[in-house]
Amino acid sequence: MILAGWLWAVFTVVAAFFQTLRNAMQRELTRTLGTVGATHVRFLFGFPFALIFLVGLIVGTNVPLPRPGPMFWPWVIDGAFAQIAATATMLMAMGERSFVVTIAYIKTEPIQVAIFGLIFLGDAVSWPLMSAIIVATAGVLIMSTKPGGMVGGIKPTLIGLFSGGLFALSAIGYRGAILDLHLPNFVMAATFTLVVGLVMQAIVLTLYLLLRQPGVIVTIAQSWKRSLFAGFMGALASQFWFLAFALATAASVRTLALIEVLFAQLVARYAFGQKTTPREAIGMVFVVAGVVLLIFLEH
Repeated sequence: MILAGWLWAVFTVVAAFFQTLRNAMQRELTRTLGTVGATHVRFLFGFPFALIFLVGLIVGTNVPLPRPGPMFWPWVIDGAFAQIAATATMLMAMGERSFVVTIAYIKTEPIQVAIFGLIFLGDAVSWPLMSAIIVATAGVLIMSTKPGGMVGGIKPTLIGLFSGGLFALSAIGYRGAILDLHLPNFVMAATFTLVVGLVMQAIVLTLYLLLRQPGVIVTIAQSWKRSLFAGFMGALASQFWFLAFALATAASVRTLALIEVLFAQLVARYAFGQKTTPREAIGMVFVVAGVVLLIFLEH
């Protein structure tokens, strides 16, 4: 039982790590594929891997596929299409700001998740939990408001914050879909929801690009090796996000997910050559403090 109580946290940390790798790869793909093309990569190349996860689960456990009710579909549609918009706006922000600062803006998401979760799912947010969210979020704000940090004006800041709001709505939609299945097997509920969401995303974005930017489809095919890695990392990250959503409130999951800022610092330093400033270090201390407080409250 103790192990089960920690599973959501383990899933979240693993998801945050793989998502950082995927974000870094998508950032590079944006230069050749554009914002929509790089956004599409995570869905088009992620879907086959998610399907493999689902088939493996069915074969390995003999658990039958669920039969979703009518309310499942609005939830998963919200999750899928809010995520498309969130990913696109995230990549737009990354094109105008540093990798770490963009992630910091987007990670103001937990406060919005807490509010949306209370409104739409009835997920209670206690004052101690909100304190953990505020402390961790303060950390990313400290990192993102460093002196001279408004290079490019307020536009990339607003785009990053808006992206965080869309990611919040997506998290709520997917958790709502998972819970609506009412399955005793949370792994099947999470994996099935992931596959359905990715199918919708892959189909819609493929049709959009074929109609509006057919050349991007050709470029994506030519960049299939890098796209395949980004897709695999995206599917792997999503699998663990969904497992976490099946076990804990979206507010708890997305607050713990702020450790992605720490992973982003490592990627920025060793992959992009961006050094960590003293202000960013202070911000990371706040993030860690908020995360530790969250873990303490959840157990």
